[in-house]
Amino acid sequence: MSTTKPVVVYGVSGYTGRLVCEYLREFNVPFIAAGRDKGRIQEVLDKVPGIDDVEHEVVEVENTVEALTELFTGAKVVSNMVGPFIKYGPIVAEAALAAGCHYLDTTGEQDWLMEAKTKYGPAYAEKGLVIAPSIAQMYTTGEIAANIALETPGLDTLDILVLWKGFPTYASTQTIFTILKADWFYLEQNQYAKWDSSASAEVVVPGQHETALALPWGGTCHPVWFKDDPRVANCKAMGGVFNRAVMEGVVQTAKMVEEQIKTLPTVEEQEAALAEIAGSVQAGMPPRENPRINISLDSVYATGPLGRAHVVIHGNQNYKQTGLLQAYSAYSLLQQPPKRAGFASGCQAFGHRELLGVLRSFGLVLEPVVTRNA
Repeated sequence: MSTTKPVVVYGVSGYTGRLVCEYLREFNVPFIAAGRDKGRIQEVLDKVPGIDDVEHEVVEVENTVEALTELFTGAKVVSNMVGPFIKYGPIVAEAALAAGCHYLDTTGEQDWLMEAKTKYGPAYAEKGLVIAPSIAQMYTTGEIAANIALETPGLDTLDILVLWKGFPTYASTQTIFTILKADWFYLEQNQYAKWDSSASAEVVVPGQHETALALPWGGTCHPVWFKDDPRVANCKAMGGVFNRAVMEGVVQTAKMVEEQIKTLPTVEEQEAALAEIAGSVQAGMPPRENPRINISLDSVYATGPLGRAHVVIHGNQNYKQTGLLQAYSAYSLLQQPPKRAGFASGCQAFGHRELLGVLRSFGLVLEPVVTRNA
């Protein structure tokens, strides 16, 4: 088929896909909700309040480049929710490129970002399209804070902390366990340096007396985004959930992966073992977020030889932040070109102040707390 609807949300049967559709409704953007199970997608959309107020269509499609290219043809933006992205992202990225669509996703997988940047970035740039992986609360909101800090010239080192209160969805859990088998990197003097796979840290949490346990979280997306940024020489990011028991479980699992799973003879066996563990941790859809409970915190220290800045963004409902950021990015791309074509972060493509304004206008984050000494 060739669609006349400008946005395709691929992978709507999950938690985040539903939220993207909810916010596309808020922006009055017609869309196609696509995936491998039409009945399941329809069941998800039926739970979206007021969904009939926006023109939309439910389509069942095979997960192949050929089938997806046909589906995407005529659209302008693809919002991809299907992970783990290192496994399924290339299929969707190739189809979007062939159909002449911008590509967005919510990944936290550093290895997929690196592949998207080198393998697909130039081809997308040549067509004036953006490929913007990892537009999501755990990465974009922290990137907004980093860019606010970098508004002070002369600061070249970023220390980023991202925490949230809640429990990962099934898809997020699959991603968390997928990144355990990859190498993780931070940025040191504009070069990638490898994290120790057992790395963790007690971190000071702005606004509370207790510390928290944080992990490199697969390296996150920030070192990839700030690589070759003339403002930034060093970038480390850590994160996790406020629940210490959950974080201690992830630490134990990472150790088990090193000792038992990475020693399995084939990649297929490793992936199957990780998927089984992830499924045992989270096999269903978590409850809808509660703004009184599901809070988020993004803290960034930016330092330089003679200056420093600290930016904290307090928010709530991190999955709602992700859904809104995805929907707004699509909405923006329907009206004007991205600020940067090819591989780009959310802030590089749409502007950090613009994205902050959207999150603020929907009541999902507070005004950033900024302390400067420069």
